[in-house]
Amino acid sequence: MKLFRKTISWFGLAAMLFMLPSCSEYLDRQNQSTVSPTDAFKNFVNFQGFVEELYYCIPETSKFYWQSSFNWGEDEIIVAGATWFYGYKIDNGDFWGWQRENDGWGSGWMDGPGNTLDRGNRFNKRFWPLAWYGIRKANMGLENIDRLTDATQEEKNLIKGQMLFFRGWFHFQLMTYFGGLPYIDKVLPADQKLDLPRLTYQETALRAAEDFKAAAELLPINWDETDAGKRTLGKNQLRINKIMALGYLGKNYLYAASPLMNWSSTGSKTYDAELSKKSAEAFATLLQLSETGKTAHKLANFSEMSSVYYTLNQGMRIPGFPEAIMQSPAYDGGATRWGLNEQYVAGVLFNGGSTCFSPTANYVNHYGMANGLPIKNAEQADSESGYDPTDPWKGRDPRFYKDIIYDGVKMIQGISATREAHRYANLYTKGSYRDENNGSRTGYLNGKFIPRTTNYDDNGHNQSHFIHLSYMRLADVYLMYAEAALHGYGSPAGGFPGYISAQEAVNKIRRRAGVADVNAKFLGSKDAFMGELIRERAVELAFEGHRFNDLRRWLLLTERPYTLKTAHDFDRAPGGKVANLKERVILERRFNSKHYWLPLKVVDVSMYLAFPQNPGW
Repeated sequence: MKLFRKTISWFGLAAMLFMLPSCSEYLDRQNQSTVSPTDAFKNFVNFQGFVEELYYCIPETSKFYWQSSFNWGEDEIIVAGATWFYGYKIDNGDFWGWQRENDGWGSGWMDGPGNTLDRGNRFNKRFWPLAWYGIRKANMGLENIDRLTDATQEEKNLIKGQMLFFRGWFHFQLMTYFGGLPYIDKVLPADQKLDLPRLTYQETALRAAEDFKAAAELLPINWDETDAGKRTLGKNQLRINKIMALGYLGKNYLYAASPLMNWSSTGSKTYDAELSKKSAEAFATLLQLSETGKTAHKLANFSEMSSVYYTLNQGMRIPGFPEAIMQSPAYDGGATRWGLNEQYVAGVLFNGGSTCFSPTANYVNHYGMANGLPIKNAEQADSESGYDPTDPWKGRDPRFYKDIIYDGVKMIQGISATREAHRYANLYTKGSYRDENNGSRTGYLNGKFIPRTTNYDDNGHNQSHFIHLSYMRLADVYLMYAEAALHGYGSPAGGFPGYISAQEAVNKIRRRAGVADVNAKFLGSKDAFMGELIRERAVELAFEGHRFNDLRRWLLLTERPYTLKTAHDFDRAPGGKVANLKERVILERRFNSKHYWLPLKVVDVSMYLAFPQNPGW
């Protein structure tokens, strides 16, 4: 790929990258000036300017287009007829749709036309070209690291650590969707024939682990506490650091250990215990740093969880603190107003304009009871858990009330001259919020990312409302640690030596939300506990873009009930009660083993025999 030969002021660019007030320019040279390779790498400021472009290679999947499809599991369903979204294509088994050649309108965040390095245009952040570009650029920097002579050892470590992390991270992102790949650790000459063979998933992951481990050794916990970072004090929260490197080291090992990846590498559909132990160790190291106050990361108070996902009337401040570990740069705060608000609201509240993505009823069923017990059947009363289908919103996991808009929730807060009949969510069968083409198809709406003033009466969407999701946050790390510890050490009571057990890690997240600990009946075996861990990840990380990859790596994507998308049909009874609740299948996804990996581009697998297509495609 073409190398952009620019001298970039690290300090001026930091303001653009992190959406913070601008700093002074530290270089006299014009931004568009071309310089020699020696000048580009000679000192920390110039080299960091070179590295900054790697941050712009991170897509912001949740605000990619006017509305963005990024939840591809059994978690949500799009209004009928919205065939252009990749989530719709996946539901129909058309996994080719991620590619611009098979997309038709360029809406997908994974691939498409456009200037992919346009710093301000979220539409042009395409995963496939940016990942390969990022790998090449990281290798360019690593091959020129010895030219960095006008720098302290700390500055050299910062530069090298970032590039090692990005090389590992882009490979990890690619192999998550496509399986084992060549691990490219040098700049490939454009005039020579390509012949690098595809590695197995685990072989690729072990190479990425080397880069993540090396990055963790070189990078600080907090850039603000380094001499170099003090130049941009308070503006370093998105910079790659030791915690991100440890987090992705653990996630990389956990994915490599998981049944899909182990099956594709060794033929065994089980967890790899040794890789699970390596994963648990990396996560335990990260979590102990957090728990001893050595990092700024900590679990947010439950009452303040909305600030992890969005900010409102805070001058477009990036949400996520204190739980976000890794986020993309924020390319366009206004995208929340024009896109995601409409995506989660019934059309009747937006003058009919809505391309609604509604939570599936089967996914809402994962939100069990506050006593920690699951709902066995949404249509039947359960004396053990206390669930009652005539009062199905009562006594639920407290996260249910934060994440899910159900029948009767107050949606218009102020005076309404024209929509008084729609003030409360009419999500019962044939209610005004239920609409196959312009509202909820399931009896529920997603309330996780929007305030209850998002409508044309309260006009909350025209305020400073900014959604920004994390690639990784601390609660996710606790749950990944629990999974790694369970399968590495053989039981819910197992854990990395000197650190908490798998069951305690899950209970830590539940207690934060006010949910009872995992019930004793699920602690007797790995399988029983894993069922609760699968449900816990569904609830805690709902609609944050994790579910599709979780189902794939667990080899559950093709298995019932995870292939189903359902609705709850019911009548509204007096006193806010429910009558005649029935669960109806809207869609069953017809998947087979080939759907565990996305198809590679035909043009790429046609280059040479050692780079074959994924099975079944």
